[in-house]
Amino acid sequence: MDQENVSATLTVAVPAEKVFAVLADPTTHSAIDGTGWVQESVDRAPLTEVGQIFRMDMYHANHPNGDYQVVNKVQVLDPPRAIGWLTGQEKGDGHLEFGGWIWRYDLAPLGPSETEVTLTYDWSAVPQFIRERGIQFPPFGPEHLTNSLHHLAELVSGG
Repeated sequence: MDQENVSATLTVAVPAEKVFAVLADPTTHSAIDGTGWVQESVDRAPLTEVGQIFRMDMYHANHPNGDYQVVNKVQVLDPPRAIGWLTGQEKGDGHLEFGGWIWRYDLAPLGPSETEVTLTYDWSAVPQFIRERGIQFPPFGPEHLTNSLHHLAELVSGG
């Protein structure tokens, strides 16, 4: 596969500012997640600046520990148009290591009460030593992104 990103797009009948506010709230991410892996936000503060760190409790049956925690670092923050973060882990010595994959939401207002939302998972910056660990990219099926966007739409529309 030459393309090292996947994306999905959905139009929601909600202003971009409201969609962005939900995405910038880490406590909503488990409800948005289309895989069921995201369990709960450890850091509950809204995402307000590039470089901000927030952690998530996760669960995946194929992960060596089952339950684990990821560390996310905000890479893109352009309210109300874009938000994105790198995902990684905290090593035993407290050092943060990011794998090179990024989750990004791009919001395009289509009027005062409608927004086109594109979710992209990009693994083009994953270094070779991580690829050699045998991790498949993307580590989920194509329906994950669509499921996530539908969950987001339900959340922002109050449905």
